[in-house]
Amino acid sequence: MKGEFGACLVVDDDEDILFAAQLLLRQVFQRVETVTNPAAAMAVLAAQTVDVVLLDANFTRGATNSAEGMTVLQKILDTDPHLAVVMMTAHAGVNVAVEAMKRGASDFVSKPWSNDRLLAAARTAAALSRSRRGSPPMPGAAESSGQAARVSPLIGTSPAMTRVHSLIARAAPTDANVLILGENGTGKELAARDLHEQSRRANGPMVTVDLGALSAELIDSELFGHVKGAFTDAKANRVGRIQAADGGTLFLDEIGNLPLHLQPKLLTALEQRHVTPVGANRPVPVDVRVIAATNMTYAMLRDERHFRQDLLFRLNTVEIEVPSLRERPEDIPALLQHFLVQYAKRYAKPVPTLSPAARQALLDQDWPGNVRALRHAAERAIILGGEELSPEDFPAGHAAEGSAPATLRPDHSGPDLNLDRAERRLVEAALKKHGYNISSSAAELGLSRAALYRRMEKHGL
Repeated sequence: MKGEFGACLVVDDDEDILFAAQLLLRQVFQRVETVTNPAAAMAVLAAQTVDVVLLDANFTRGATNSAEGMTVLQKILDTDPHLAVVMMTAHAGVNVAVEAMKRGASDFVSKPWSNDRLLAAARTAAALSRSRRGSPPMPGAAESSGQAARVSPLIGTSPAMTRVHSLIARAAPTDANVLILGENGTGKELAARDLHEQSRRANGPMVTVDLGALSAELIDSELFGHVKGAFTDAKANRVGRIQAADGGTLFLDEIGNLPLHLQPKLLTALEQRHVTPVGANRPVPVDVRVIAATNMTYAMLRDERHFRQDLLFRLNTVEIEVPSLRERPEDIPALLQHFLVQYAKRYAKPVPTLSPAARQALLDQDWPGNVRALRHAAERAIILGGEELSPEDFPAGHAAEGSAPATLRPDHSGPDLNLDRAERRLVEAALKKHGYNISSSAAELGLSRAALYRRMEKHGL
């Protein structure tokens, strides 16, 4: 596979933009379709399924008001309300960005874009699109007062997950800031989306900032925006993510990667409810509810060398810890069935049955990669398995490899020279050494944070 996700559609009237986007996005998508006009885009969407649409805001030469893009955005979402759309514009005023988010866009990117920023936006949007299309009913939900039961993206009826559902239901209607804790792959982003969708701000934007996928140099401008001329590459005013979330929810994923020198600036913005773009003289008022997530341990969060305690107290009015899969093994059958149905549909195959032995083998796994690893195991089983899945369709190397750092083949015939397995062991070793801190682990491996995330996704870590 060339990428983590299936297909992306890029709609822009500039052939050079399309070519550059196609080259870049091949890192994330197996297929990147490009078209130059809205009519062609609608034809593609009618003929095939895509995970994300990157949509230009203007198509007529000289147009700058984004009216064309907003119209196309509405047509796309009318056709497929679950599809994630990222708006692209060279005229990224705050009004354009906020209006796009209010109309249903999942994100926006300013042109000329930063490659890291575009990749992060595309990856987040693709994950959102998948979760929307695959969400099962919330356990125990029922129709009441004549209204249809709402759908939660979180699967699980175990005591640990029941507690998570209860905390979300109680915290969501308030404007309290929420800190979501949990290992990689447990579903922290899905919990954040559930909080937003149950809140009074559900009709406003939910703006996601993946702090683990951005370089430290980009985070300041990304969060707070900048004005033209603020630094060498600041060729136009750019709205920050906090402003774009005005009236809605700001989701700060991997908050533990926020550089220490920027933490006081974020704290000030949250306390005073305004932001000052880089290079600007006047603050801009904002009204946002903040949800943050991290895989950092409690010990690291409470270490002033890593995280300011005053910012932590501002963020964790409510704490929700999403349990690891090994803490809720009773949810594995329901999760697996959900993923098998999802991937059987994707690959046009019948949904297989699960042998008792295979079921027991899955329950016996430690699943260090959590739900993400289970999802990958289900996809592999659909591709390579038969009508009934056996334990051999879920080999330990793909389901829970890494629970023991073995360096020999199973027959002990010599060192394991498989590059994929060696890469996985190195990545996992770095993550464990640094307490799953993405920045420190990436530095140890000589990778960017975005590159480390791609390898974690690849190996189900």
